[in-house]
Amino acid sequence: MQSVTVLGSTGSIGVSTLDVLARHPERYSVYALTANRSLDVLFNQVETFSPRYAVLADASLVAEFASRLELAGLNTTVLSGEEGLCTVAREADVTMAAIVGAAGLLPTMAAVEAGKKVLLANKEALVMAGPLFMDAVVRHGATLLPIDSEHNAIFQCLPMQSQSDSQVVPFSKGVQRILLTGSGGPFRTTPLADLVNVTPDQACAHPNWSMGRKISVDSATMMNKGLELIEACWLFHTDASNIDIIVHPQSVIHSMVEYIDGSILAQLGNPDMRTPIAHALAWPERIVSGVGSLDIIAQGRLDFEAPDELRFPCLRLARDAAVRGGTAPAV
Repeated sequence: MQSVTVLGSTGSIGVSTLDVLARHPERYSVYALTANRSLDVLFNQVETFSPRYAVLADASLVAEFASRLELAGLNTTVLSGEEGLCTVAREADVTMAAIVGAAGLLPTMAAVEAGKKVLLANKEALVMAGPLFMDAVVRHGATLLPIDSEHNAIFQCLPMQSQSDSQVVPFSKGVQRILLTGSGGPFRTTPLADLVNVTPDQACAHPNWSMGRKISVDSATMMNKGLELIEACWLFHTDASNIDIIVHPQSVIHSMVEYIDGSILAQLGNPDMRTPIAHALAWPERIVSGVGSLDIIAQGRLDFEAPDELRFPCLRLARDAAVRGGTAPAV
């Protein structure tokens, strides 16, 4: 039985993680759940999973939430702030790092420095602090598994030596190129002149994925893909010149790896984050995720195209930042 802390349990990744965990009560127990201000969602999660700890990033809400748990007869201890987040990240066997943005860096680093198995959904940790973060993974013997569907797909397509040892450089084991796929988002075919009129709700209406609002907006501009490029450089020990971004509107192929013998390995599946979550939770084994089988016949076709950097200027900005290195990605 492995204990799991879910950092950011009320967000999209957190909810999907709990869905997978609920399918395997014989393998996993929920040690801690954390949220910023979503009290109602967190309360329902605590009621369902009975974690030892619940952590609220906003300390002003702790008394109210603790009182609510006490009235409901729930024994979960409530912690708060960054210190509380770091504490529960260190103590579980597995930490799902799903807090969005810079706020997730220190709790994720705490899990790494404790030598834990870290499921990394917080790409900003690597974008902001890639060399420090990866050095800590090595120094503390942590196990780092990517949750972003693209990076998880790449990981699955790598040689087993690279999967088993994060210090093994895939490009020394026959890998020639990484093909990082993205759907192109809701504005892939929108006339450029019309982009000035788009609304936040339109930007959040991703054609294939159900995600939080921030990452949905980043996907609409393909800024998210630029961040994923930088993340891939650190995860897979390479530079941006070895990574091609490919627009794949159907979001069926989640990314590909090309080898020096001409082979290209791809990971396919329905666009559902429970697949990479289940893969990372159980790795190197496999468990049921709750995701249905991909119907290849019904899918019928898979399309690919080069990204339009006039439409998506963030891609060039991200690639330039990756090349510059240092603090450029953080800026």
